[in-house]
Amino acid sequence: MANLYLVEDDPSVREQLSVLLSNAGHHVQCATRFDHLVEDITAASPDAVVLDLGLPGTDGQYVARALRQRSDVPIMVLTSRTSELDELMSLSMGADDFVAKSANPQLILAHLEALLRRRQPSKASLVSAGDLSLDVVRAEASYGGKTVELSRNELRILECLMRQPGAIVSREDLMEALWATDAFVDDNTLTVNVTRLRQALGKVGLPHAITTHRGMGYSLRVDNA
Repeated sequence: MANLYLVEDDPSVREQLSVLLSNAGHHVQCATRFDHLVEDITAASPDAVVLDLGLPGTDGQYVARALRQRSDVPIMVLTSRTSELDELMSLSMGADDFVAKSANPQLILAHLEALLRRRQPSKASLVSAGDLSLDVVRAEASYGGKTVELSRNELRILECLMRQPGAIVSREDLMEALWATDAFVDDNTLTVNVTRLRQALGKVGLPHAITTHRGMGYSLRVDNA
């Protein structure tokens, strides 16, 4: 569910759009005045703005530009003005998408969902267990103000352990994760890489975070996890 701010001055169209968006599971707040739109939207701090172009006393393109100067909130222009010039102007003013009101309602929703997905941080890029954090993109583990760079194999092992803190992760599951690196994988490969990972974690103050469970696998324990 996302918190949406709908800017539409036609009451009947506003009601139709509000129902459409609400039925899709979103919380919808509608503009009730148009003289302080940018301030009202900024104060509402929505996840996305659905913006009409033809508004009382102003134009949605100017609203998009003023809003973009203050915020990076996603803006989807939804309008009956569908010329290429209107689309070009809207996008150049700061809108992220441009959709015709005459479009199929499911297409409108699909555009909105795509816009929301693009603006969401990647769930897989940062993993944490207590005060230990792992930046998957940078291949860096951080704890207690210290950061250590990991090899590709160390990264995959630690990510598997951190996604299940305290649980025993089988050797088979870890070897399967390593297999995705195109490395030659056997029991010895896993053992060597776990040893190197322990050494890396020792550099940030967690030399004993990984526990070996003989015949089963490994677990990660960070005291405050």
